[in-house]
Order: sequence, then structure tokens, then C-alpha cells
Amino acid sequence: MTWVFLILAIVLEVSGTISMKLSQGFTKFCPTLSMFLFYALSLASLTLALKKIEISLAYAVWSGVGTALIATAGIVWFREPLSVIKMISIGLVIVGIIGLNLSGDEFTW
Repeated sequence: MTWVFLILAIVLEVSGTISMKLSQGFTKFCPTLSMFLFYALSLASLTLALKKIEISLAYAVWSGVGTALIATAGIVWFREPLSVIKMISIGLVIVGIIGLNLSGDEFTW
């Protein structure tokens, strides 16, 4: 269930960021209200995920997957340009998340 909370936190954070874009600098009421609601629910869900998942892993997955999804949403929905460097960078974010997941407890200070 902990990973469900983390996935929900990611979806809510992405929804909040899309709402931020749609709010047009706080000039649109509904997207602005949605932004605050989605971010609050995202942080609440992330907090529940942190009960069982290490903070370094949970935050890296939350922010990394969210970043990759927002970059993709920008390209698909908001017609942002897609470049080779953008594709490589998104791939590196995903590789970093996978690396953190695979690291486990092998490396400790």
C-alpha cells in the first residue's frame, strides 16, 4: 500500500503542476484552486508513503518520475519542443531513479 501512496503522490503532483500552467499566473480561479488542492493532497500522500519507504528513495522517485511526466506532458499537451538533449535528459532521470531503487542497502557510510 505504501507504493500506492507514492504513485498517488506523483499523479497528484503532476496534476498540480499542470493546473499551475493552466492557472496562467493565478489569473484563472479553478486551475489555481485545483493547483493548491492537488499539491496538498500530493504532500499528504507522500507523507503516508514515507512511513515505510526511505526518504531518499521516496523523494527521488516522487520528484524524478514527476519531472519526467511533466516534461512529457509539456511536449504532448502544451506543444513544447522536443529535442535530443531533452530526451536524453529525461532518460537520465529515469536511469537515476532505477539506480537508486537497485542500490538498496549495499552502500552505506
